[in-house]
Amino acid sequence: MELFDSLKFKIVRRGIRIAFPEATDTRILSAVARLKGEELVEPILIGKRADIEQAAAVRGISIANMQIYDPNDCDRWDEVVDAFVEVRKGKATREQAEVLLKDENYFGTMLTHMGITDGLVSGAIHSTGDTVRPALQIIKTKPGISRTSGAFLMMRGNEQEKYLFSDCAINVNPSPQELAEIAIASAETAKMFDIDPKVAMLSFSTKGSAKAPQADATIEATRIAKELAPDLVIDGELQFDAAYNQSVAQLKAPESEVAGKANVYVFPDLQSGNIGYKLAQRLGNFEAIGPILQGLNKPISDLSRGCNEEDVYKLSIITAAQTLND
Repeated sequence: MELFDSLKFKIVRRGIRIAFPEATDTRILSAVARLKGEELVEPILIGKRADIEQAAAVRGISIANMQIYDPNDCDRWDEVVDAFVEVRKGKATREQAEVLLKDENYFGTMLTHMGITDGLVSGAIHSTGDTVRPALQIIKTKPGISRTSGAFLMMRGNEQEKYLFSDCAINVNPSPQELAEIAIASAETAKMFDIDPKVAMLSFSTKGSAKAPQADATIEATRIAKELAPDLVIDGELQFDAAYNQSVAQLKAPESEVAGKANVYVFPDLQSGNIGYKLAQRLGNFEAIGPILQGLNKPISDLSRGCNEEDVYKLSIITAAQTLND
């Protein structure tokens, strides 16, 4: 069974409620109509009711039987505000909360925190920061994880090749501890896509071929990850060619159980990760799905502003599937 057929089989008719704070965008509206029609998710549209209904009508998209939560006209407004003040624990007054919660991302994230929705998909219009900031303030990270990270599912050739690239979206210059946490979280994400994780900690050096603080940081991150997750199949530091290609692996890292067989690639910093996934996408013709935010207590997904309807549809399916692992 192909990946998305498998994911859809898991979530169909489960009534998983996903919040969409950008509900006037054509890409979002088209995708949620498909998701609702196929009974994959229950879309919860966030925004001004009149604006959403007009946008759908202009485009001929049916949003019949979809719930709309309007921050400007919500029966549960006081409840949402009170919950926000409580979760921020003195970092926001009630007056500040009432201003912030007019923002659709903050409001939708609060609905997820309160269990009114099960997850959230945003980012088609908003920046990554606009999506991630409310998630970090409200949903927060799981125990043992200091910060969230962003992974991309990379697929090519009708899923003949399927990999996970991380972190390509969030952390500019992670410490060895943070990089180890990213590796462990990425392995868990990979399992959701039926990838048996073999994690390569990437560098410009393979097994001491170059000496530099950056390579040392990757070596230290690998050590920490092995200590935190002793059953995880992980190795580093590895250059990409040694991690990916078996013949190169035999030359550069013949003793490694990951080299030449890696399917989860952890980049040492955001610059290399972002460049790497876009090179694979544009020159290698890989489909890049994500970023999938990892490490949060509830699934919040961040679309690229260059996304299309199919990207919204697929990331929403992934987000719904993530709720089954909570």
